[in-house]
Amino acid sequence: MTEQHEHVRVAVIGSGFGGLGAAVRLRREGITDFVVLERADSVGGTWRDNDYPGCACDVPSHLYSFSFAPNPDWPRTFSGQEHIRAYLEHVTDTFRLRPHLRLKHEVLTLRWDNDALRWDIETSRGRFTADVVVSATGPLSEPKTPDIPGLADFPGKVFHSARWDHDYDLTGKRVAVIGTGASAIQIVPSIQPKVGRLTLFQRTPPWVMPRIDRRISGAERWLHRQLPLTGTARRGLLWGIRELQVQAFTKRPGELGLVESLAKANMAKAIKDPALRAKLTPSYRIGCKRILLSSTYYPALTRPNVDVVASALTEVRGSTVVAAGGPPPGFAGGTPTQAGGSGGGTETEVDAIVFGTGFHVTDMPIAERVVGAEGITLAEAWKDGMESLRGASAAGFPNFMTIIGPNTGLGNSSMILMIESQLNYMADYMRQLDLLGEGSVLAARPSAVHAWSRRVQERMRRTVWNTGGCTSWYLDASGRNTTIWPGTTTEFRNATRRVDLAEYEVIRARKVPAPAVAADAGAAKGAKDAEVVA
Repeated sequence: MTEQHEHVRVAVIGSGFGGLGAAVRLRREGITDFVVLERADSVGGTWRDNDYPGCACDVPSHLYSFSFAPNPDWPRTFSGQEHIRAYLEHVTDTFRLRPHLRLKHEVLTLRWDNDALRWDIETSRGRFTADVVVSATGPLSEPKTPDIPGLADFPGKVFHSARWDHDYDLTGKRVAVIGTGASAIQIVPSIQPKVGRLTLFQRTPPWVMPRIDRRISGAERWLHRQLPLTGTARRGLLWGIRELQVQAFTKRPGELGLVESLAKANMAKAIKDPALRAKLTPSYRIGCKRILLSSTYYPALTRPNVDVVASALTEVRGSTVVAAGGPPPGFAGGTPTQAGGSGGGTETEVDAIVFGTGFHVTDMPIAERVVGAEGITLAEAWKDGMESLRGASAAGFPNFMTIIGPNTGLGNSSMILMIESQLNYMADYMRQLDLLGEGSVLAARPSAVHAWSRRVQERMRRTVWNTGGCTSWYLDASGRNTTIWPGTTTEFRNATRRVDLAEYEVIRARKVPAPAVAADAGAAKGAKDAEVVA
């Protein structure tokens, strides 16, 4: 096959909500010279990859969709994975994005060319060059599996929740589920009725509130189709409620005590065994980790074929999984008692291990593949913690933008709201480049990036995510919260409405005068050099 080499104005990486949203916005801005590079064979991002049993969104459907592409036909108030993926396919077709897609094109390296003032992109199926790169790989794209001694020699089946093996039948099997995050609390009640025995390894218990899910009636859907403003009003109401909640998370965590009481009441209603209830009660303030929604998780833990081990998995010995602490005195192996005794040092035989252990969020692997103007990778630039200007532009990486970048995550609302704000910023970024003229480049000033990061971190200090007494995936290895936005979505929308050129260096290409020596004139003709003009 002949190696592909294509130059485009913009290269978008990823085809989840962020990548498809960027593609739609580029077309709306009149930019059609772009490609969407996708490593898989279809669009969907995390909603394509995560198709485990019970997979669904914990944000209401009408808020978890683009404002410019409302869906009046959501079947449930909280949609399942298959419906969200179908929605993204619909967006792809509605906005005529398929000609821009380059499927099965995994990005291997992105390297900034200081001479040509463009990005060189190597993919698994050829090379591209681009004036601008928009990275929309997202923080939930690379599964994270802990390094467990002996795991490689486990004779049974092992897979991550984001790489579910649908060819493996769990019926009657002894299954260990590792983790108690948003994926695990959906998986456990979904597989519990069919497995022979389920052992849940819980390092830290989550706070769980009921998931008030229901079928959206035909009359409601008809109304939203006939009167689109009713769908807009529904979305607005859902958004407004969550905006009002933000103060408790960001400024007054003490106000979350009432919510904590409701969560405890929800647990007590389903869990009658005091020992199990004590094991499932978190020791940190609600909201410090993401509040999970489920009406089936607690009931599933009370079933006779479920054991809860209140410890992390620390070792695998053949087909035996071992909890933290080693076997207790006199323990000879086998299955722990129902609801798990002490939870420390138990062993049990299993046929399959399912990891619900999350993703590489603060150490995104894509960062290791991006090489900037100073010859270092984005991962190296972020070795002391991720930071970028308004969640979009990292210092040392010209004409490179991220969608769902550092400190753009949310703890209580829809990420689509944040994505659309970043799309506004991207659109103005492209307008500014056009106004500056052909060959212009914008490079975020390090001082502006650091100033923005300092302001964000200062606001983060009193939030529940930093003061709630937990260790979460929001925090990086040094304990800094480089993931969550410490404010309302309205504040972020205002902060990303326009590009402030004072926060950027403007670099323009300029032609080098032809040398006097005739022999060198041909080689020098058209040569360029970079000139910082602002």
